[in-house]
Amino acid sequence: MTDQDQSPYRHFSIDEWAALRRNTPQPLSETELTQLRGKNERVSMTEVEQVYLPLSRLLSFHVDSVQQLNVGIRKFLEIESGKVPYIIGIAGSVAVGKSTVARVLRSLLARWPEHPVVELVSTDGFLLPTAILEERDLMSRKGFPESFDRPALLKFLSDVKSGKRNLKAPVYSHMQYDIVPDKYITVDQPDILIVEGLNVLQTRGARLGEQNLFVSDFFDFTMYVDAKSDDIKQWYVDRFLSLRSTVFNQPGAYFSHYASLDTAEATETANNIWDSINQVNLTQNILPTKNRAKLILHKAADHSLQGVDMRKM
Repeated sequence: MTDQDQSPYRHFSIDEWAALRRNTPQPLSETELTQLRGKNERVSMTEVEQVYLPLSRLLSFHVDSVQQLNVGIRKFLEIESGKVPYIIGIAGSVAVGKSTVARVLRSLLARWPEHPVVELVSTDGFLLPTAILEERDLMSRKGFPESFDRPALLKFLSDVKSGKRNLKAPVYSHMQYDIVPDKYITVDQPDILIVEGLNVLQTRGARLGEQNLFVSDFFDFTMYVDAKSDDIKQWYVDRFLSLRSTVFNQPGAYFSHYASLDTAEATETANNIWDSINQVNLTQNILPTKNRAKLILHKAADHSLQGVDMRKM
């Protein structure tokens, strides 16, 4: 047997994956794509056509089939409750570009007439407030599983799957490096909810009522954005250098003390932060969850997507 036969995934080159687009139209303009790109990201219109459009087509099939199944189950149980949102989980390292993947997918999926309402929530909003992290001596572990309010995240996802309306997800500010008081994203029975975050595929559970649950228990489809560790580190350093003249310079910025660093000092600082925190989190907690995903997007050193692995049916 070949490695491909033994793997739980089927690998697609970009050309092979692009062929699965079929006749799916390109709904995004260059202006819209520019607004969706993250800091130092290089998503092109060609990549949208080759990778994201086939992916949106695949996900649309999944959403339609699950929605039809849910209708059948509600009829069988004689339940007249509202629709059950389809939840997509997207995992990956700091600086790997998962937020951009989530934004592009959200925009494309919302163009399909069968499911026009698509919401996006980052698990950053479920980080414990800075005051609590400081009290528990966890500031150097921010982004690690123990720094999140997992019961609150589980409650939120459980309520989404229960069809509850006008749910509120807390908002995180990267400038303030903290949860924003009294600011929320309202999630009101969307057709699709995309949840992106570092540890959404973690197998470390939390109590919700009588049960011990994982965040991924509530996902209908899961994705992992993958790249070589050295490449992600370079992207992190590049982003840090860019933030010196933008976010770090804003009034009230938590990391304002980094704004005055010269390039050499900032590079050394970013490398130290990566090596002591983000690399550890990636190695210990994030990367081991990769093969729990139904689909893996592989990125090259220039941020371009170079292949897709899809779990075999």
